[in-house]
Amino acid sequence: MKNEKPDKITAVIPTYNEVDNLPSVIKKLFALELPHFTVVIVDDNSPDNTAKVAEHLSNEYHNNIEVIVRPRKSGLGTAYKQGFKHAINNGAKFLVQLDADLSHPVSEIPAMIEKLKEADIVVGSRYASKLFDFRKQSDWPVHRRLLSSIGNLAIRLVSGIKVHDTTSGFKAIRHQVIHNIKLDEFICKGFGFQAEMAFKCQSKGYKTIEHPIEFVNRTKGHSKMSAFIIAESVLVLLCLRISQMKKSLFLNKNLENHTFYD
Repeated sequence: MKNEKPDKITAVIPTYNEVDNLPSVIKKLFALELPHFTVVIVDDNSPDNTAKVAEHLSNEYHNNIEVIVRPRKSGLGTAYKQGFKHAINNGAKFLVQLDADLSHPVSEIPAMIEKLKEADIVVGSRYASKLFDFRKQSDWPVHRRLLSSIGNLAIRLVSGIKVHDTTSGFKAIRHQVIHNIKLDEFICKGFGFQAEMAFKCQSKGYKTIEHPIEFVNRTKGHSKMSAFIIAESVLVLLCLRISQMKKSLFLNKNLENHTFYD
């Protein structure tokens, strides 16, 4: 009897001007030696030639890297949607999402994949226990710490999301989740996609586990997080929460007015 092939694991990495970081993150990923592992890079036509470097890496790693080059900068959320769909259409059973800037500890991926045995989503969380615990984020500038923490708190208060790190871009996900949360209906095109995804997963009843990580501030390139992005997330999630509450009230009212007969 032949051994069954292990489930395919695919990492999805959106890129925009990450030419200095991409080779390092790819090297770290393949050094993990995960079984049946591939990478999908979604590049927004970076002017620094990130896509060309990605194509070179694809050849170096025996075409286990697929590169999708989009015509223009179209947003992180849309990049993830396209990357997720591509990965699932090509047989991925487990998805990993991460940034290309080396801020996420790649070494934690095997443990996160292992935790998918008991969960649907595993979030690499900077705040797994306490929202304002900065001990593991000691190299963050103060303004980035405050933006992240206050933003997460505001998002959680508005949306009711239970996950502490709502804006984390480091996750391991079962493919069924992506099939069922209706990516085409997502509103956020940018970084707000992370919080919207957390909201949609919770609304669908998927089990989420937070896996503690040490976040490293990028040393090359520029962070794309801003107060505007947090405000967008809060506004979108407030609208989604209100819509969800209205639907719930409508259903309850219909049930109350319905007459049941023996």
